[in-house]
Amino acid sequence: MNAATQAGPLGELLRRHGLDSIDGAFAWTGGEDMTAVHLKGRQRWTMDLDDAQGRTWRVYMKRYLREGLGQRLSRLLTYGWRRSPAGVELAMIRACQAAGVGTIDQAQGGEEFDCRGARRSYIIMTAVPGESLEQSAGPFIERCGLDSRRVVEFTRLLAGLVRRFHAAGLVHRDLYNCHIFLHEPGGPAGAIELRLIDLARAFRPRWRRFRWRVKDLAQLKHSMPWEWVSAHWGLFMDEYLPGERAAGRGRLEQAIDHKVATIRRRGTHEDRHGLPYGYQPKEPLP
Repeated sequence: MNAATQAGPLGELLRRHGLDSIDGAFAWTGGEDMTAVHLKGRQRWTMDLDDAQGRTWRVYMKRYLREGLGQRLSRLLTYGWRRSPAGVELAMIRACQAAGVGTIDQAQGGEEFDCRGARRSYIIMTAVPGESLEQSAGPFIERCGLDSRRVVEFTRLLAGLVRRFHAAGLVHRDLYNCHIFLHEPGGPAGAIELRLIDLARAFRPRWRRFRWRVKDLAQLKHSMPWEWVSAHWGLFMDEYLPGERAAGRGRLEQAIDHKVATIRRRGTHEDRHGLPYGYQPKEPLP
């Protein structure tokens, strides 16, 4: 990835605002700084940038400083030589686009290396329309009705998104519903669009792919509204595994539920997001 080779509408926008180079991106102080305190060496910004036609673009920028030795070794083993954090995310976005997986429309960035690896890197991405399933799934199901055709359509689309992602050899490692966006561009009766975001940790495992798929599916199952899981998880798995033999599906379902139980026991997702929600119902299932 080279900032000097950026092209297309987003590339033109970044050149207009001096964000088409490492130095320009790291000198930028406009927009809203959304950096979390615990994100050492990582910075996040939200920006509204005007293009030459007077249109305003909502974009997000991530900036990465040099990682620690342990992180650099882990990145080397997972992704190979000379792979920066921003470079990995950009490559995963493009891999999703090539596989027909809904994701971020446009992304550009740059990276800088020295003898110790990636010194600095950044990525700027266009905003994804809609809301995350963390915020939208419950209201969507309540509005449409749990057993409605629209929720069935949503379920099929969600399974298709995950199936194509995994069929491309990719795994997410953080496939909670906050990382899938739901958009209804034609309104409540129009088309449904789903997009996968936050691909910074996605990768193509060379071994133990079953384990990584289980983790993704368990994270999704755990974080979705429990009434949807109770009513539609079977349909989701039908669409995710079309034609799968009963024995193979049973093994996968058992592994997913075991992992869901582990996530619930550890409270990993709730601790991260501060919300006790998801697969485990507040009331016993009927």
